[in-house]
Amino acid sequence: MFETDVLDIAQRASTGGLPSAARVDELIAEAHARYRGHGEGAVADYIPILAEADPAGFGLSLVSTEGGLHEAGDVAVAFSIQSISKAFVFALVCEAIGHRAVHERVGVNNTGLPFNSVIALELNEGSPMNPMVNAGAIATTAMLPATSGEERWQLIRSGLSRFAGRELPLDGEVYRSEILTNQRNRGIARLLDGYGRLDAEPEETVDVYTRQCALAVTARDLAVMGATLADGGVNPVTGARVVSAEVARDTLAVLAACGMYERSGEWLFEIGLPAKSGVSGGIVAVAPGKGALGAFSPPLDAAGNSVRGQRACAFLSRALGLNLFASTAAGTVGGGSS
Repeated sequence: MFETDVLDIAQRASTGGLPSAARVDELIAEAHARYRGHGEGAVADYIPILAEADPAGFGLSLVSTEGGLHEAGDVAVAFSIQSISKAFVFALVCEAIGHRAVHERVGVNNTGLPFNSVIALELNEGSPMNPMVNAGAIATTAMLPATSGEERWQLIRSGLSRFAGRELPLDGEVYRSEILTNQRNRGIARLLDGYGRLDAEPEETVDVYTRQCALAVTARDLAVMGATLADGGVNPVTGARVVSAEVARDTLAVLAACGMYERSGEWLFEIGLPAKSGVSGGIVAVAPGKGALGAFSPPLDAAGNSVRGQRACAFLSRALGLNLFASTAAGTVGGGSS
């Protein structure tokens, strides 16, 4: 059963903006204090370097579409972005070649299976079901127009850096650790190539994909990146347009359907926000038109989602009125804009 631990929190509904800055600061601090002592979950160890993460690390950051920053805890601690990169590379590819071209090659339906499933790919005749599982993400990375793997990598790095509003560094130690243990991703790439569904050489594509997952970010970076999607593709901190409003919409739709893997339906049912997780402990959750949450806490549940992160997102979704599906009758307390 999906665990959120928020049954005592009243569901607030808001069709306008966020509450006052002081109230947001208060709730971020409350969420951090509420969950920092939770010890559930286990740090990922299938990539050796990830097993060295401090399980006590916990940071929460919220960035509004006006650029407001609200934080608590370890928001400046760097960690590898891992699968969260999939969302933003998907956006870059949609921006480069268009909604229809991407949809024709990579679907948008949830597989209901683990993120690295080969069965899902075989059952669909080699066509990835969505860009948030590894097969779809590898195919999406290969679709970014470039003349070489190095050029493709630079496009991805610069694009994700624009989302974050700063130059994101590559964590070389994570990259080296992953490149020694990514045989399954290499197999997926070769399978995609065998079905004629990969636009670049398999080994080169996996190398670029591995590098994109090894970019170092912080909880604050994730919040800024998510807030860029919430703000119609404009980075609310730098003011620069990164992708179109249509691409931001498409990306959030895919995240709502598939961003939390086989738990996506439960996440949407309990928390009601488009979101993406990574096995290093990061989560980004986006409230369109309002802002985004960036969370970091390495201990994961069985599906690979940060335990403290998902509980904090659940708390803040309710307390801040972020749930996309929440409403109250007109005229009642908690309804309308704020």
